[in-house]
Amino acid sequence: ANRGTVKAQGNFKASADAEVLYKAMKGLGTDEGAILQLLTARSNAQRQEIKTAYKTLFGKDLIHDLKGELTGKFETLIVALLTPPIAYDVTSLRNAIKGAGTDEKVLVEILASRTPQQVKDIVAAYRQEYDEDLEKDICGDTSGHFKRLLVILLQANRQKGVDEGSIESDAQALFKAGEQKFGTDEQSFVTILGNRSAEHLRKVFSAYMKMTGYEIEESIKRETSGSLRDLLLAVVKCARSVPAYFAETLYHSMKGAGTDDNTLIRVMVSRSEVDMLDIRTEFRRMFAGSLFSMIKVHTRTHMN
Repeated sequence: ANRGTVKAQGNFKASADAEVLYKAMKGLGTDEGAILQLLTARSNAQRQEIKTAYKTLFGKDLIHDLKGELTGKFETLIVALLTPPIAYDVTSLRNAIKGAGTDEKVLVEILASRTPQQVKDIVAAYRQEYDEDLEKDICGDTSGHFKRLLVILLQANRQKGVDEGSIESDAQALFKAGEQKFGTDEQSFVTILGNRSAEHLRKVFSAYMKMTGYEIEESIKRETSGSLRDLLLAVVKCARSVPAYFAETLYHSMKGAGTDDNTLIRVMVSRSEVDMLDIRTEFRRMFAGSLFSMIKVHTRTHMN
């Protein structure tokens, strides 16, 4: 099942790894290469063991020590690699809400792409970490149908499987709400896209295409705007293929003026053990190039 590029190390010894990291930071200058090489060759679960071993051996916190030695984007990347996946999503969401202005892009990316179980775990971990309600925090920072769809996604109650009986009627409802109506009835889009399973939605999309002659994405682009449009498109793309969604997200993080390093780091770290192999394949299919090469070109200046 694991379609990640980062795998657990076979003959793993947490204490030996902790010593390597300690030595890499000791003395003059930090051996960033050694730190990177070691951490990317271990799974996230193994990195958690290394953190524990480091504290046991040296009485110090590994992340705290690394933050003292590293700077900039490299520091961001290393800290991300050492954070458990759910905690990483929780921190990303918290920063997106509590920073200056809301970073809608992060809310869209995480809530559209995670499985219902992951969303439930995120909500629980957020409450535990901050003693606050994620839904309430998101509602305080967003509005309109964008907020409604985020709230639906936070419920993580998508139906299971395909309901053959409602494929046509769902497609019809989307058509009536968008293309056929003057001014769009966003609520239908929000309810259907937020509550149906991915496999059901794929069938609805092909019924919609037959009915209208348009891909659902085209209609969403024409009929909606702003954050709601971004979120609807993300939900549709994730229903079609999560790896393809992330391939596109990575492409846009590097295309154009300046690289969006935060998105690049977030996606690479959070998908490295999940579906990075599939993301690479989709990237090549969609953009006729290699993800590896594009990253190499765009991070040359500031990751070394």
